[in-house]
Amino acid sequence: MHATDQGEVPDTVIDMSELRDRIGVFADRAEAGRRLADLMADFRSGGALVLGIPAGGVPVAAVLADELELALDVAVVSKITLPWNREAGYGAVAFDGSVKLNEQLIGRLGIADAEVQEGVIRTRARVGRRVAELRGDRPLPEVSGRTVILTDDGLASGFTMLTAVAAVRSHGPSEVVVAVPTAHTDAVRRIMAGADRLYCCNLRGGMRFAVASAYRDWHDVSLEEVARILDERGDDEPDAPGAAP
Repeated sequence: MHATDQGEVPDTVIDMSELRDRIGVFADRAEAGRRLADLMADFRSGGALVLGIPAGGVPVAAVLADELELALDVAVVSKITLPWNREAGYGAVAFDGSVKLNEQLIGRLGIADAEVQEGVIRTRARVGRRVAELRGDRPLPEVSGRTVILTDDGLASGFTMLTAVAAVRSHGPSEVVVAVPTAHTDAVRRIMAGADRLYCCNLRGGMRFAVASAYRDWHDVSLEEVARILDERGDDEPDAPGAAP
């Protein structure tokens, strides 16, 4: 463990001390990807696979992959949203159909089992549609025995990323690395229950946290924009084997 201004974090968390607890540190997601690449220079041309989490994580992941000369793909994960608040979630579904539920939150909010199951079914269908739209029939690249870098534009609770980590882990990578421009320290500690290493430029604590606060230019990213980014990259690994999600 090592100490930060926001408390102790594992030694496997690598951040930029000069950016701790600051807001507005990135002009946009592209700059965030470049700063993240600076922090992760040791990965350059090393054969790792960068998987961006749609939607907002893909613009960051694309720049990161370009800067480090690594292959890029997507890991579709979607939170299971509350019936009365589509911005908040009590779990998440990954590209392979796997589910993680925040049982503590479900109990605290008194969400009925039937509502939970309905949410899981609804979210699985949404994930399936997004996988079809972004991947089509293209299989997931081979990750067995390989370092996989999961990237998003930030971590608030970290539960969606934790779901992505578990899903990727089940495919047998040698290492699962999480790379995000900004994150709350509580989310970082949660993620490190499953990830091997975590890279974060802008580590923040406190009672109030918003991913958008790290960016001076923030906008929602559409699936159309994600598809365009992936199309522009082309197929990084045309001969890579793998199983469809």
